[in-house]
Amino acid sequence: MSENKPNMPSTWIDQDDAPELDAQFFREADLYQGDQLIRRGRGRPKLASRKVLLSVRYSPEVVTYFRQTGEGWQSRMDAVLREYIQRKA
Repeated sequence: MSENKPNMPSTWIDQDDAPELDAQFFREADLYQGDQLIRRGRGRPKLASRKVLLSVRYSPEVVTYFRQTGEGWQSRMDAVLREYIQRKA
């Protein structure tokens, strides 16, 4: 007796429908070194001047004020400090 097989989607892909492998494809492709995956050409562009990771303590009022301004509050704190430096210079 033969059973009905469930309707399965085809896994065959027409090679004519494949995307063109141009220079951009290879710039954005994953690169392997042995079994290790090395990603390149992805993510945010590198900044000209990188920020420094630092541990610092602020008064609770300062932190509360900036946190209440919403998403990106650390960047706003940085902007205020930069403005202060420019006024003092």
